[in-house]
Amino acid sequence: MTETRTVRQDALPEDMRILLRDYPRDAWPDHPNFAASIQKWMGAHEMFRKLGKVMRLNTEGYLDKTIESDTYAARLSHYGNLLVRNLHGHHGWEDHIFFPELSAADARFDTGLDTLESDHLVLDDVLDRFTIGANRVVKLIQLDEGQARNEAGGLHDVATEIEGFLARHLVDEEDLVVPILLHHKMRG
Repeated sequence: MTETRTVRQDALPEDMRILLRDYPRDAWPDHPNFAASIQKWMGAHEMFRKLGKVMRLNTEGYLDKTIESDTYAARLSHYGNLLVRNLHGHHGWEDHIFFPELSAADARFDTGLDTLESDHLVLDDVLDRFTIGANRVVKLIQLDEGQARNEAGGLHDVATEIEGFLARHLVDEEDLVVPILLHHKMRG
């Protein structure tokens, strides 16, 4: 029997955000410990947000027939692959390298890091559903346009789920991680 995982809706608990009071988000760019590596990591997050939105908007365009089938299939293949491949690589690196480094620096936040790792398991499930649905839609565009549009409705739901997931998860991840990095002068 497979376990059903759900997308977390609630923000991280306040005890996981205590450093955020000392290192508020709007002060990060001016902080002397806000290194290029932190900016690059946050830049990847921004790319994921944009790709999630692109997937949803392109699917909406296909469904309302403002984007041609072949154009949609090409975009879905290209940008969907970028989203899925890069998210898997990014959170794999976080789980196996980055989060253990943060835990070693400040174990007070292990519960928050565990929550973020659990989010990554949920994300794997959502990305798998997206990949299966996207591959199906791309194939059906060549075989049966009507069925492709029906399947794209379900794909839109998954793309919307990914976009919502990223909105919650990435903010929590940044709000937990960046203050730890700044506080402990890490990654500079």
